Amino acid sequence: MFPFGPHSPGGDGSAGAGAEEPAPDEGQAAATRPPSPLHPGADATHPPPPARSPRRPGAPSLSPAPRSGELGLPGAPESSAASAQGEPSPPSPPRRRPGPDCKAESRGRHGLGAGLGGPGARLFGWLKERSLGRGLFVDPARDNFRTMTSLYGSIHPADSVYLSTRTHGAVFNLEYSPDGSVLTVACEQTEVLLFDPISSKHIKTLSEAHEDCVNNIRFLDNRLFATCSDDTTIALWDLRKLNTKVCTLHGHTSWVKNIEYDTNTRLLVTSGFDGNVIIWDTNRYTEDGCPHKKFFHTRFLMRMRLTPDCSKMLISTSSGYLLILHDLDLTKSLEVGSYPILRARRTTSSSGVSPRNSLEVVTPEVLGESDHGNCITSLQLHPKGWATLLRCSSNSDDEECTCVYEFQEGAPVRPVSPRCSLRLTHYIEEANVGRGYIKELCFSPDGRMISSPHGYGIRLLGFDKQCSELVDCLPKEASPLRVIRSLYSHNDVVLTTKFSPTHCQIASGCLSGRVSLYQPKF
Repeated sequence: MFPFGPHSPGGDGSAGAGAEEPAPDEGQAAATRPPSPLHPGADATHPPPPARSPRRPGAPSLSPAPRSGELGLPGAPESSAASAQGEPSPPSPPRRRPGPDCKAESRGRHGLGAGLGGPGARLFGWLKERSLGRGLFVDPARDNFRTMTSLYGSIHPADSVYLSTRTHGAVFNLEYSPDGSVLTVACEQTEVLLFDPISSKHIKTLSEAHEDCVNNIRFLDNRLFATCSDDTTIALWDLRKLNTKVCTLHGHTSWVKNIEYDTNTRLLVTSGFDGNVIIWDTNRYTEDGCPHKKFFHTRFLMRMRLTPDCSKMLISTSSGYLLILHDLDLTKSLEVGSYPILRARRTTSSSGVSPRNSLEVVTPEVLGESDHGNCITSLQLHPKGWATLLRCSSNSDDEECTCVYEFQEGAPVRPVSPRCSLRLTHYIEEANVGRGYIKELCFSPDGRMISSPHGYGIRLLGFDKQCSELVDCLPKEASPLRVIRSLYSHNDVVLTTKFSPTHCQIASGCLSGRVSLYQPKF
């Protein structure tokens, strides 16, 4: 790995012209804020974006859903219009006499559903849970994930299994196939490794997947996956025919760092240290590539993510800004200066319709970082789209923390300056080990837990001790994340970690190239 410097790729001072500069905050905070990534007149001496995964710039060499209206009680009197016309009305169930039992039921958490448990009471309780988006018939996997969460808490470091990857350089990224049958490993020395995560057996090594280090892997379905590299290319692969690439995509001018995929439109979205976000139409790919277009450009780009419903795009930068594109439309390319920069919450246009691809520039609130900037090195999204997960490092490289921010669509719960659509809900300080290296963290498949690299191991974090869902334990003020379990089994700094989408298993990879699998023993 190499340190970042002014001569690294992507470190040129180019920026899109014509962008409006975000208004500075009041007071002395304006003097300490880093330049906006969209400002064409930004200071040319500002540190360029990182030029080598997984190192970052300037590094040394080494609200719950609203409740529905109250439902009428079963057997309540209805309109007598039908009876007035001489039509027979349906028989009514026998009415219960009001008494202490009914009063006790009405005071319960679910009204009648928490009382004596009559047919009407049970129906009422079920309907109320359903209106809140909870219950077995709304989310059949809810109870299964709750059981799996308890199993994660029983994992011990001794349960880890090592995969032989030491000769392939550092592990930069781990990715499971959607059905959990294949684990892919992106390595520093141009290779991609494939393992069976259940048997821990090696399947295949793509020895020359790229001409430079492999940074990210993304599955498009259970058989097709994409890889990106510092050789500025993206490659498509088919698990049924791994001897050759499906095709190679050319379009970036610097190192490509991450890949996203819209399953509805089958559009591949990539970002790199050239500051470009490029859209690839995989519906029309051939051996020579597929049609593509530049969708967006910004300075100091680090990571780019799409929400699960592809309604938003989030872009993190090394200058501490987070860019949010609302009401996303990937079919429309954005030219610098053609979109509104929203410093406050999104507003509707004169026609009453919110503009597509409207941009919001946010400076995420980070506790303890009021006097100097920070770099957003890692960016992940909650699997249900409720929140975003950031790993932030101070520019002085002496502090590192993990923060969870809830998306706010309505009025903010508490004042934020400047007002934004993100609210800090949870945070935790991280071990300042392996300075300058990017640590990729992740949510569990149900979003109840977070796996975060921590020194020579990983920590499993929850929003509370019971690993409740985020919407069930939103605090009024930012509160610390709870450490559920710490797992240390590596002999070098852990750079990436990933939950299996289908099994109770966690994978982690470190700087020396070792991959560990954690799963409970029965």
